[in-house]
Amino acid sequence: MGLFDMFFRKHTDQVASPMAGVTCPVSEVSDPTFRDEILGPGVAIRPTEGRVYAPCDGVIETLVESGQAVILRSDFGAEIMIHVGLDTVSLKGEHYIICRAQGERVKQGDLLLEFDLDAIIAAGYDMVTPVVICNSQDFSVVDPCLGRTVVPGDPIMELGK
Repeated sequence: MGLFDMFFRKHTDQVASPMAGVTCPVSEVSDPTFRDEILGPGVAIRPTEGRVYAPCDGVIETLVESGQAVILRSDFGAEIMIHVGLDTVSLKGEHYIICRAQGERVKQGDLLLEFDLDAIIAAGYDMVTPVVICNSQDFSVVDPCLGRTVVPGDPIMELGK
């Protein structure tokens, strides 16, 4: 990093896609908690397979017992919530496999959860997966990458301080 970069460019960090799918604005999510960005801004992903990977290096702060949601604190300070499907808590963990533990340190790309995408859709659930920054007030920029087909590891958001 040169002197120009150190003094004149803002620092940014990237959040990688935790799953394969297609990105869309959270404003298109039917659940008002996500649509209205009550938990924070972010990106929604329409998954094409049933695996969730760590979107960055960090620590699992919260892992919902039923497996449909995880909050990761990144090494760069972002609190990233991944909520797999809408109203899926009512499944009480059916069709979800938790692969990590709360409090565990993870690296970008580590498998966090598996889920049976087809079975959950067949049960009538919308599998759109919001990925939101819960502490967005700590960042001057939350810039989502929308309307793209992504695989795990592709950038879906850029955060600036």
